[in-house]
Amino acid sequence: MSDDASNGSEGRMTTRELLPTASPARTRAAVRELVGSYRWAAVGSFTTMIAATAVGLLLQPLLGHMVDVVADHRPPGDLTLPAVLLVLVALAQGGTTALGLSLVSGLGETVLARLRERFVDRALRLPLEQVEKAGTGDLSARVTRDVSVVGEAVRSALPELARSLLAIVLTLAAMAVLDWRFLLAALVAVPVQAHTARWYVRNAVPLYARQRIATGDQQQQLLDTIAGAGTVRAFRLERQHTEHVTERSSAAVELTTRGVKLVLRFYNRLHVAEYTGLAAVLVTGFLLVRGGSVSIGTATAAALYFHSLFTPVNSALVLLDDAQSATAALARLVGVADRPAAGPERQAPAHPPPGADAAPGTVGVTGVHHAYEPGRPVLRDVHLTLRAGERVALVGPSGAGKTTLAKLIAGVHRPTSGSVRLAGAGASGTGPPVALVTQETHVFAGSLAEDLRLARADATDDELRAALATVDALDWVEALPEGLGTVVGEGGHRLTPARVQQLALARLVLADPPMAVLDEATAEAGSTGARLLERAVARAVEGRTALVVAHRLTQAAAADRIVVMEDGRIVESGTHDELCAAEGTYASLWQAWSGTRATTDQPPHTATAPTMKDH
Repeated sequence: MSDDASNGSEGRMTTRELLPTASPARTRAAVRELVGSYRWAAVGSFTTMIAATAVGLLLQPLLGHMVDVVADHRPPGDLTLPAVLLVLVALAQGGTTALGLSLVSGLGETVLARLRERFVDRALRLPLEQVEKAGTGDLSARVTRDVSVVGEAVRSALPELARSLLAIVLTLAAMAVLDWRFLLAALVAVPVQAHTARWYVRNAVPLYARQRIATGDQQQQLLDTIAGAGTVRAFRLERQHTEHVTERSSAAVELTTRGVKLVLRFYNRLHVAEYTGLAAVLVTGFLLVRGGSVSIGTATAAALYFHSLFTPVNSALVLLDDAQSATAALARLVGVADRPAAGPERQAPAHPPPGADAAPGTVGVTGVHHAYEPGRPVLRDVHLTLRAGERVALVGPSGAGKTTLAKLIAGVHRPTSGSVRLAGAGASGTGPPVALVTQETHVFAGSLAEDLRLARADATDDELRAALATVDALDWVEALPEGLGTVVGEGGHRLTPARVQQLALARLVLADPPMAVLDEATAEAGSTGARLLERAVARAVEGRTALVVAHRLTQAAAADRIVVMEDGRIVESGTHDELCAAEGTYASLWQAWSGTRATTDQPPHTATAPTMKDH
């Protein structure tokens, strides 16, 4: 848990600002834009589907003709040709239908792939502050569950829906060709079906939208509880967190149950429409045959046409369930994917330069105030200058505002008022001006070399080894089964927390920014690992400006300067010796820290004392 948990994190949880969701009109427009790039593929797909449906419509007239042959007592040989044609029609329909469905599915998967790529591109460019306000559960629900729902719809619902709609339109046209009165009889069912569809859409759209939000809330609570399991247990908060998870899970289950009940009522209404329409067609056929207007075979074909509509009509209407669910998920994806591209060249700089004569890495914080919620300030009138190449340790009690100030300097947040200014771009001229390393690191699935090259894609193996050597990680990397080629991350070689942090520090060395912010980067390594990481941190930040949020006072004592924060303000600044001599806040922290050790006079660089979190 960060040092600002009491000031900011809880407030952000209660005032979540979800990521944008596209309007229905914008969602449709986005789909048209994506499909427009594959216009000819779409034309070919639907042409094949039309051909398959049209061929299938020959079955009913052939069966009707066979009924007339029997009714007219013609020779059995007259049934041979219709029977052969039935087989040929069935084969042709099966082949063209399979091809059409394959083409439609391929088109859908291609469009979905483009949408996923666009979503990931925009998600990676979202301001970190916006992601934090929305909560990781919102973003993770979109990239997992929503993508899965849309993908399933593309693979099954979309081809079936296209096939069903074509079958409905062409079948009704065929009934009109038989006799326009059969078409009128069939349309008796349409008002019931239309009313059912409107009723379902009216109720389903908001229900599924709420269900998506509830699922995001549920995932957010699970992520928070699991990620903070240690803190939850330490403060005996298991019961409260279990209640929170139960409450949000129950909300998601309740909305899902309502959706199931809605679908059941939807099916019941469809059965009424089927009965009404078929009865009307049969009565019409009876009257027309009795009046001599049509033959028994024609009436049979009309009845078979309407009966064949049961499946496509029900499929089309039932697929409204999948369509509404997929539409709600798609709107959430488009809401993120539709954001304007925000590359570095189009963004306002997060850190305006402090001056043309300032050395790269110089940081100026002037009159900064910041609050996550109005009326609850976390930082108050903070003024701070970091000289180029200076290593500054930021210390203070929990809730002092250390992490918030570090994130402002790193560019994660923008101050409510005041300014944060940074001189310089990377040493190479293209690298990031600030690198942020926190205790929450991630190992991507793949080889260790690929993981390191996230910081610099063109780095050679020798440069990777040099960066690892800088952070004292080369020995254990070369001892791995395949060295730099060893697969790490999900399903690969497991790394200890200390080694994961060493990889993060090696990426910092490769990125080579003029400024580095380290927020409790040794917090999760344990005492032995922390000493190793402290040496690695010292070597990784050598030659660059560094702001270290120090939870171990050994880090602070070894820094060029120590800045002490309390209640959102800077209350002291100076070297370790100067602040100890001043007998102020830092001196009290140092005395309390060093007094907990069995040996009270170990030099700062070899101390093995508890962390600041223990006090």
